[in-house]
Amino acid sequence: MSGSEPVSAQQKSAEQAGAGQVCGCGPRPPAGPPPASPGRPASSALFARALDVLPGGVSSPVRAFRSVGGAPLFFARGKGARVWDEDGREYVDFCMSWGPLALGHAPAPVLEAIGRAAALGTSFGAPTRAELELAELVRALQPLAEMVRFVSSGTEAVMSAVRLARGFTRRDLIVKFDGCYHGHADYLLVKAGSGLATAGQPDSGGVPAAIAGTTAVLPLDDEAALRAFMAARGHEVAAVLIEPVPANCGLLLQRPEFLRALRAECDRAGALLVFDEVISGFRLGPGGAAARYGVRPDLLTYGKVIGGGLPVGAYAGRRDVMRCVAPSGCIYQAGTLSGNPVAMAAGRATLEALRDGGWDLLEARSQALEQALRPLVEHYPARLVREGSIFWITFQDPPPRAWGAVDRSGAARYARLHAALLARGVYLAPSAFEVFFASTAHDDGAIAFTARAFQEALAVAFAPEGSPEAEPGPAP
Repeated sequence: MSGSEPVSAQQKSAEQAGAGQVCGCGPRPPAGPPPASPGRPASSALFARALDVLPGGVSSPVRAFRSVGGAPLFFARGKGARVWDEDGREYVDFCMSWGPLALGHAPAPVLEAIGRAAALGTSFGAPTRAELELAELVRALQPLAEMVRFVSSGTEAVMSAVRLARGFTRRDLIVKFDGCYHGHADYLLVKAGSGLATAGQPDSGGVPAAIAGTTAVLPLDDEAALRAFMAARGHEVAAVLIEPVPANCGLLLQRPEFLRALRAECDRAGALLVFDEVISGFRLGPGGAAARYGVRPDLLTYGKVIGGGLPVGAYAGRRDVMRCVAPSGCIYQAGTLSGNPVAMAAGRATLEALRDGGWDLLEARSQALEQALRPLVEHYPARLVREGSIFWITFQDPPPRAWGAVDRSGAARYARLHAALLARGVYLAPSAFEVFFASTAHDDGAIAFTARAFQEALAVAFAPEGSPEAEPGPAP
């Protein structure tokens, strides 16, 4: 997919897979040299090698830089707010591994906890004190998490929560929202139909239409559509699933009234309300988006911050619902590395550091970054959107709240901005429709450096195409 096309919830798998499928989904791409990034020969050479052994040269699609052009950077190390690529070039990092690194790269408390845990054994496939203590900490921070089950990823957490909701309600239909991404489970890789809401159609090869049809898609920020659908089919709905802070197709901040309407409609229909807090959970404070918006979900799903940079996910919620999970109930879910002691230690160290002053520092850093960037960004026809430590740049005013309102044409301008920032030593997510993140490690020096880079890069991004000023500039 070209840089002018989006990475949306519905299109995420297709866009990230890139144009020119080699399977039944489309034709084989024309032969040609692999993409390269001038000034970064080591990364370009590694990517050329990777294309031979990894599909698309990557282990997760958006990393391939297809939305912004050139070869992806191969990173060698990170510390605090900074990363270094294989060419030895340094960047202030705002991707932060797509959100988990609320404390920055390689924070001492997390490294020490990992070292202590690994020295005792890296995996047992049996209960450990570590998973118990992390579960107790999660519940202390978020009382809505009355019981917790650990898994290894956000996708696994959401698919498990959906199975639990279906088993608990004895219903099959799931409602999701256009623009919200919930991982790559088959029945969630769907997009909206042409009407108010229709059964989903698969948006990825390999997903049977019959499976996608168990999910209905509604527009965000539309109480009328929600109420009409629930009045007609609420008796079929097992769960309404939403990112309360939609952050996978931009940052589409929702009105509290809309989220409260979800709660009311679920109560009326006897359905469960599931908040996907894989991104927002423990990044927006101990209670996440549920506390921020004052809405009580029945189930929550977690990932990213809860693992402190290691692969951890969890689903949690009401005790009566969670007790239906095997072995206490009949809804099966298992995982060899679930509750892995090293990952549990990383997650606990991260949450303890956030609890002990980290959230206050994270908010202070985020406010400082906003104050530095907002006047620079909004000098142009662009807007900076922030919720806590989550940021997005949009090229429309007012910022959209629904995916259908997002102007896709901004992707080309973002690609120029991304290249100009890379050339000046700032790394953002390689997609116009992904967010970026602050951490406690983004100190005054990192923020001041970023502001200078943004001032120059925005001038490049908004210069007339083809003019010398539109060139991104030399690599740092």
